[in-house]
Amino acid sequence: MAVSQQSSTNPSALTWGGANNLASTTTDARRNLYLKLFSGEMFKGFQRNTIARDLITKRTLKNGRSLQFIFTGRTKSEFHVPGNSILGNTDGSPPVAEVTIECDDLLISSAFVYELDETLAHYDLRGEISRKIGYALAENYDRRIFRAVTKAARQASPITATNFVEPGGTQIRVGSGTAVNAYASADLINAFYDAAAALDEKGVSTEGRVGVLNPRQYYELIQAVGTSGLVNRDEQGDSLQSGNGIIEIAGIKIYKSMNIPFFGKFGTKYGTASASTPGVTDPGNTGSFVNESMGNQQEINKPTANASANEGQRTVNDYGEESKFDHSCGLIFQKEAVGCVEAIGPQVQVTSGDVSVIYQGDVILGRLAMGAKPLNPAAAVELVAGAAAGAGNNAAF
Repeated sequence: MAVSQQSSTNPSALTWGGANNLASTTTDARRNLYLKLFSGEMFKGFQRNTIARDLITKRTLKNGRSLQFIFTGRTKSEFHVPGNSILGNTDGSPPVAEVTIECDDLLISSAFVYELDETLAHYDLRGEISRKIGYALAENYDRRIFRAVTKAARQASPITATNFVEPGGTQIRVGSGTAVNAYASADLINAFYDAAAALDEKGVSTEGRVGVLNPRQYYELIQAVGTSGLVNRDEQGDSLQSGNGIIEIAGIKIYKSMNIPFFGKFGTKYGTASASTPGVTDPGNTGSFVNESMGNQQEINKPTANASANEGQRTVNDYGEESKFDHSCGLIFQKEAVGCVEAIGPQVQVTSGDVSVIYQGDVILGRLAMGAKPLNPAAAVELVAGAAAGAGNNAAF
């Protein structure tokens, strides 16, 4: 009886195709695919959690440590006098200001993946880690942008010229009472209309106007649909319930974020109602990242001259001290309010070769390098509650 020859199988390898698109099982090929998979997961995590990146003026920084943003003021029209040469307006306008934005230190988020743990795990360990790295970078990115917007709302215009004053930032008080007004839908709606009018009066373009509130404020507005008409009537079912039904107020598109300055915290502040606390009860088991003090994020604190050599400066740009945000409760701005430079956009790096052999695992690293500063203060509005606009801790930085 003839014995049939045992046939070999062609295993399907989840690896990067080599020549002729054939699967390759070499170490380099596997790591090549890992890097692309990690990058995809990290980018999805970053894009899903950052909203500020596309709402401001952003430029890429190459071969340098800073970029100059040119901002021009208004000019006027004049009647021509017959026989006179036309050599520019008599007031020398338009005036021009230059804002230099430097890049802060490299921001990183990393994790070590032990190869044995990954082998024994029945789930995608690396993909989950990559997403969380993207979340961490996005959180820090948005916090710096929103603090820069808040700072812009309290500044005068960078343009100075004789007998010529450009408009600066705006602060609007929500309601007239205590910090509790920060959650009153009617007061928020009135503040949005006041902000829209102020931006109109200061000549700010209606294109690209946005508002950013914390989740509880956002949902308060959704509940006001019956009386305010905020929700698009075409939005039904899940869209309304998930909080995506609100389209805009006074032409201002609304976003929600846990990264805006909010009464000296990020996104929310729990406690009994007072002048500086809106009075929201802690739901319990919120974790360390919620209700976090702004002083705990050292990399976005105000730069200090006494930073140790090992500690580094962390930030070159001044994002303000924690005490300056004690009554801040929302932002409304147009894309010209803040300028941002990116020297290194969100990227992923993974160890390989001898390093991975020595440690029997890989380090997954996400990184970015960026910096932000106020550009056109007239395009920024800060909502405050529990204090009059421009008073106390809401004064200029």
